[in-house]
Amino acid sequence: MTKENLILLADAYKYSHHKLYIPGTQHIYSYLESRGGKFDETVFYGLQYFLKEYLQGTVFTKEKLDEAAVTLKEVFGRDDVFDRSRFEYIINKHGGKLPVRIKAVPEGTVVPVRNVLMTIENTDPECYWLTNFLETLLMQVWYPCTVASLSREIKKIVKHYYDDTASAAAFAGIDFVLNDFGFRGASSVESAGIGGSAHLVNFSGSDTIAGSIFAKRYYDAATAPGLSIPATEHSIVTLLGEPGELEIFKHILNTFPTGTIACVSDSYNIFRACEEYWGTELKEQILSRQGTLVIRPDSGDPVQTLLRVFDILMNKFGFTVNEKGYKVLPPQIRVIQGDGISYSSIPGIFEALKKAGISAENLVLGMGGALLQRVNRDTQEFALKCAYAEVSGKGINVQKMPVEMDANGQLQTSFKKSKAGKLKLVKENGAFKTVGLDEAPALEDLLETVFENGEVTKTWSFDTVRKTAAL
Repeated sequence: MTKENLILLADAYKYSHHKLYIPGTQHIYSYLESRGGKFDETVFYGLQYFLKEYLQGTVFTKEKLDEAAVTLKEVFGRDDVFDRSRFEYIINKHGGKLPVRIKAVPEGTVVPVRNVLMTIENTDPECYWLTNFLETLLMQVWYPCTVASLSREIKKIVKHYYDDTASAAAFAGIDFVLNDFGFRGASSVESAGIGGSAHLVNFSGSDTIAGSIFAKRYYDAATAPGLSIPATEHSIVTLLGEPGELEIFKHILNTFPTGTIACVSDSYNIFRACEEYWGTELKEQILSRQGTLVIRPDSGDPVQTLLRVFDILMNKFGFTVNEKGYKVLPPQIRVIQGDGISYSSIPGIFEALKKAGISAENLVLGMGGALLQRVNRDTQEFALKCAYAEVSGKGINVQKMPVEMDANGQLQTSFKKSKAGKLKLVKENGAFKTVGLDEAPALEDLLETVFENGEVTKTWSFDTVRKTAAL
């Protein structure tokens, strides 16, 4: 795979910054944090991909510089913005490798918001401009961090309802409750790979194979961490029209007589499909299978549809009552809801089942665009800001502290206030805390050097990331 030209992977305005930093600037030190947002904590994940794919090794070459010079002349329409000598210096002095040091919290670590997650600084005084030149690319770590955080927050919801309603034996299946259906809704194959692997930090169910490929390629996963099952789509089930739906259902059961298989069943009438076809005509075949049929509604209000579907299935197939007093279908039959699933809709679905006396273990979920696409940098308010600089040999703590108007017209300090000075992340009495590099000398800095002068210096396996992020 041909790598992108890193010289062109920055916001256009950054090419003027080598001139705009005050003369005598030698060192720029910046840090990444989640300033708040939807969730109170963030899973740090995905930096290793960007380091391996974009930053390691020789990334600046004469050929790439020539290409960049043409494009940037077109972008700015003038010759006094882009200075190729800055990049030629790195090519000649450092062999085209990046003279920067990046420290980060171990991947998979779950850190409360408003704490340092990563720092970056130049290691050559001539390359002070390089630190924040790399912001554009490195900031994109917001995406895997946010997907991993969202997925983990949903796992908290699932676990809550399992704690309340599911049998002890069912807990082994929690990792398969939320399935990634997001590949087709992702903005690119790369997004599907990054976001799909981020979901797999928390769950094992996925139809986004790109996520498993990323986990294997960049995190040394021994085998594909995303697992799936045979399943139908509407093009299969509707092939013989409405009169032929039952025949299609029979064919599906005959084709996979063992194991788990899912079948979309709302092509015409989900309730007839459950009552007359699955629950009557095919009932004995289903109950005699060595495996599970997972019925998929795919339209209508999720809560009302699921309540009626479960009512029909439990009348037709019977149920047991688990040790917590909730109804459970026979193991040969389950339901998957893959339509209208989001962080906001999931609690209402499980709460409705609970009120109806139905265990959460009867249901699994498929989540598409709301998992991989309905997030942005502001979901967790990610920012990368300069906190320290050296100018003419003098160290300076750098900070922004905006004053803003609140809704009542009163002045207040903005939540965008940044941190000042070199930082470290520590744990004090079991709680994460960001302090100055020279503060709390007895407490270990949890930020580790992961990249230095063109080389990735520390990596984490996907298995380790999963264990670190586990609830």
